[in-house]
Formats: sequence, structure tokens, C-alpha cells
Amino acid sequence: LMSTHIFSSVGRVILAAIIGLPLGIAFGILAGMNRTLSQFLEPIGVFFNSISGIAWIPLAIVWFGVGWMTTLFIMLNTIFWLMFFNSMMGVRGIAKVYEQSVLTMGGSRMNVIRDVYLPGAMPSIITGMRMSMGFGWRALIAAEMIGGDSGLGFMIFTAAEEFKIEEVFLGVIVISLIFMGTDKYLLAPLEKWTIERWGLVWKPT
Repeated sequence: LMSTHIFSSVGRVILAAIIGLPLGIAFGILAGMNRTLSQFLEPIGVFFNSISGIAWIPLAIVWFGVGWMTTLFIMLNTIFWLMFFNSMMGVRGIAKVYEQSVLTMGGSRMNVIRDVYLPGAMPSIITGMRMSMGFGWRALIAAEMIGGDSGLGFMIFTAAEEFKIEEVFLGVIVISLIFMGTDKYLLAPLEKWTIERWGLVWKPT
């Protein structure tokens, strides 16, 4: 039963990451390329990022009912806006002279995105990815407690109602270990490689 809940939560995380991360990065880069548009969208991104994913749970339950769609919506909402905002700000921080240089040498807009914006914004994108997975994971557990029908959050909530304190602690420990492992062995190395790859830190030889 524990393994079922683990696979359910991890499956939601993977699905939300597959959908939310690319969409957030793509729309963030496109928005950041237009300085006027990005200035208009910046407060919108701040607004949605300031709203905890938990705050959307009552509306999500009304819209989608209890189950997968509610928890997935909460996770996607958290991941997308963090990725969008970080990607947009990362692109906006790149000097326009680099874009103009590529265009002057005959490059296309796709060349600008591939050779200027994407690598230039990559450190900000990876940081946003790390943040979005952390906040998204916490929002998912809360959503599973209130609006889920399976998952580690649902297991903890059910165990608490039945006064099974040992299962509550076990669920908390498993949640912590899963995220710590993901962050340490996947997200943190990816962030370190990115900032070294694009010369933001000096790597001794």
C-alpha cells in the first residue's frame, strides 16, 4: 500500500514536470524577448507566484472534483508560474547587444533564441526548475491531503484520522527522503553543471 502511494505521488510529479517545465520555459523565453511585454507580465508573474498552491485547492476541487486532476492542477500551477517567471527574467537580463550582433551577422530569430537567450538564461532557468520542484512537491502533498484519493499526502491524512501516528511519521520521512534525493542527485548537480558550463563560476583545474 505504501508503494502504491509513493508511485502515485511520484507519477504526478513526473507528469507535472513533463508538462509544466517546457511550457514555462518556452513562454518565459518568448515573453522575455519583448522588453515591453515582459515588463507588463512581470507583476502578473509575481502575483501568481505569491499565491500558495494550497490556496487553489478549494477551487480545483469545485472544478475537477477529488482525484488526479485536482492534484495535477495544483502541481502544474506552481511549476509553470515559477518557471515562466524565472525564464522571462533570465532572458530580460541579457544585454540587447548580443541579440543585435547575431542579427547583424545574418542570424535568424531562432539563432538568437538558441545561441543567445537560451544559454544566457539557463542559470536562471535551472534555478527556477529547482525552486518549482521544491514548491510544487509541497503543494502536491497538501493537495493530496485535501483533494486527493491517493498519494503520500492522502496516506498521511488518512493515517492521522485513524490515529496511526507511526504511519504519519513514516509518510513524512518518505516525502523528505524522496525530495532530498531528487534535489541532491538530480537538480543540484544540474544547477552546478549549468553555472560552470556557462562560465558563471570559476572551476579550478
